[in-house]
Amino acid sequence: MHISDFLEIFKNNSPLLNTVYATLFTWFMTAAGASLVFFVKKANKKLLETMLGFAAGVMIAASFWSLLSPSIEMSKNLPLPKWFPPALGFLLGGLFLRLMDAIIPHQHFGATEKEIEGIPTNFKTNTLLLLAVTLHNIPEGLAVGVAFGALVKNNSMAALSAALSLAIGIGIQNFPEGTVISLPLRTGGMSKFKSFFYGQLSGAVEPLAAIAGVLFVTTFQKILPFALSFAAGAMIYVVVEEVIPESQQGDNTDLATMSLMLGFVIMMILDVAFS
Repeated sequence: MHISDFLEIFKNNSPLLNTVYATLFTWFMTAAGASLVFFVKKANKKLLETMLGFAAGVMIAASFWSLLSPSIEMSKNLPLPKWFPPALGFLLGGLFLRLMDAIIPHQHFGATEKEIEGIPTNFKTNTLLLLAVTLHNIPEGLAVGVAFGALVKNNSMAALSAALSLAIGIGIQNFPEGTVISLPLRTGGMSKFKSFFYGQLSGAVEPLAAIAGVLFVTTFQKILPFALSFAAGAMIYVVVEEVIPESQQGDNTDLATMSLMLGFVIMMILDVAFS
């Protein structure tokens, strides 16, 4: 099947329906990554840090090609400086994640009890770890929803390609995310099934965030340039504040960095191939 034939399958669907399909795929990829817990007994630190680096590269590339670039293009037709909507939206996206980071209790992998973030809570470590990953899945789901929502204003093959490549890219990087949750839980003594359940559960927030995003931007179409860059800013905040530091914690910094570059290139190829 040619790429154009693949795109035609989605061309006549509503943005909401395409969003549901796309985020079911990203959720499935999270579950697929979490399922490794049934085959691997112990978390390999080198593997986890390499996977996190790869995920960071995909998210950085997706933030520009699938979100910021379309935002800049749309802003050219507004009665505002063309840099203003992408710049403001980007900064607001980062601020939004900063506020969520300060409010939602969570704990990153490898962090001590003193390094628990958010409001004070009595949640167990496993719950805090799950909330940490769930927190950065919200902007990923939001990004997919906003990208498909943008099709109401520009239903071209190029715009559809950008939205689909974003969903595919996020799905690819969700595979290691599912693994990064489930394997440490299993190593910590949790059963295989429970470890898998919590691993896939972290991806369940993406369809919810995506549906909220697509409904919002299709209702208020004038904010689309701001919404696209908002999602990009939120994703970049997560990458810089969480994903990259976690990938650089051990002795595999060079490997994690090269993995980041590989993830970036794969996402770039996806976007160019679908455009």
